[in-house]
Amino acid sequence: MTTPKTILLAAVATTLLTVSLVAQDAPGKKPKALEGPATAKLGEVAQIELPVGYAFFDGKTTRAIMASSGEPTSGNELGLLHPTNAPWSVIFEFSNIGFVKDDEKDQLDPDKLLAAIKAGNDEGNKERERNGNPPLIIVGWEQPPKYDPTTHNLTWAIRATSEGREILNYNTRLLGRKGVMEVVLICAPDEFSKTLPAFSALLANHTFQTGESYAEYKPGDKIAKYGLGALILGGGAVAAAKLGLLGPVILFFKKAWKLVVVAIVAVASFFKKILNKITGNRSES
Repeated sequence: MTTPKTILLAAVATTLLTVSLVAQDAPGKKPKALEGPATAKLGEVAQIELPVGYAFFDGKTTRAIMASSGEPTSGNELGLLHPTNAPWSVIFEFSNIGFVKDDEKDQLDPDKLLAAIKAGNDEGNKERERNGNPPLIIVGWEQPPKYDPTTHNLTWAIRATSEGREILNYNTRLLGRKGVMEVVLICAPDEFSKTLPAFSALLANHTFQTGESYAEYKPGDKIAKYGLGALILGGGAVAAAKLGLLGPVILFFKKAWKLVVVAIVAVASFFKKILNKITGNRSES
């Protein structure tokens, strides 16, 4: 349920975004959204076909949106996609980690992975406390990890709470020849079951550029230092843990927190106002 507090946070975030974007661009010039039907480029590695009723913002604008709402960015964000008449959004980011072998596809243990995520979250909460942010409580899997060996897509969803509010992030990792396209669906938890079919249909329109797909791997290509399980737990952090370094999943929660916070601040109001402010469109009732 959207509370007065979350509506207020959404309004503040939208105001900050507008100020930020105006400051970045020349006077009188507003960033433009690419509206469907169109082909949206995701950097130099992939693209997605936008149907009618969808808007896409490039990586620069995506980072401005996140920064305006107080969220850290990695610099690897490639775009934000949003249906114009529905309360959900998708963020795309590419990790150039090399070819991820999928030989763990039959060995993903949801219980062990969840235990590791919770342990990492305990460490993440210490950092949130230092930064004045509320703690994040992991409830469990909304959908346990699942790998499709045909599409080479890895998906999972985690349900959490913060200050009594429910949070849900649905993660998809699209394996490519030179790395992984990280796709996060941001929607209200009570809208998830209704949103998932539309999101899945949309993601079917994602394709890697020629020479970038998983099937185009060639001997000699860079191989990622970790597999499917580590992708769920934060990738590089897990590789470091194997060497006895700090915490296997802290990196995951440093990255995931930016997405969780966006979910907290009333997804529907937040992105609808952003869309109208940036494109100059009028709100429709």
